Amino acid sequence: MDLSDSRTAGQPPRRVSAMEAVLAHLRAAIERGEYAVGDKLPSEAELCRALEVSRPVLREALRALQTMGLTVSRTGKGTFVVAHTVEDPTFGDYAASDLMEVRRHVEIPVAGYAALRRTPENLDHLAHLLARMERETDTTAWVAMDTLFHLAVAEAAQNPVFRKVIEEIRDALARQSAFLTELGGRREQSNREHRAIVEALTDGGERDATEAMAHHLDRVETSLADIVRAGHAGSTMEDGGGR
Repeated sequence: MDLSDSRTAGQPPRRVSAMEAVLAHLRAAIERGEYAVGDKLPSEAELCRALEVSRPVLREALRALQTMGLTVSRTGKGTFVVAHTVEDPTFGDYAASDLMEVRRHVEIPVAGYAALRRTPENLDHLAHLLARMERETDTTAWVAMDTLFHLAVAEAAQNPVFRKVIEEIRDALARQSAFLTELGGRREQSNREHRAIVEALTDGGERDATEAMAHHLDRVETSLADIVRAGHAGSTMEDGGGR
């Protein structure tokens, strides 16, 4: 089975990466019960041969399975199934639901304060970051700038406590961003949402800024929910890579 050329059902313009295809295949197998809770997945070498993908691609998919809470990796022993359904992905030390709850209570009002207090230097920094993000095609580099963007908005609020809070969840934000970018194709959409935030901050509109940030977080939450809801019926692939 060659999984390297699959496409997203219902979304012809966006090609599914090899990692997404491998992830969908393994997730479907777990959700169908082909692997029981407690079962060990085949070795990396076996999976690479069976799915005709490279080890780095497979490892990315295995990390995503673990983020989804379906598996756990045990050093020197392998990857084991711990659940048959995705409930609440985990990003570093934080569950997605907890992270989103805090983001809504912190980042939305922060955007409002930033609109009222931002300096020309803050706006220049945000505009520079946004321009780099819109040009960037490498996911790892883009994700790093995504976290810097949210830190920069917190800095523009001129309250060091806000920055400290975002710093505390920075690793989780990066993991969440990478997860959504790789599995939800969020990069271009996120760039547009970030531009709306910067425009609102530039105009100095508190209400527009909070609404722009709220819309951004709404879209993040929707993308997460779509990934969680995507059961094996939506991700089953036929042999040969089509779906």
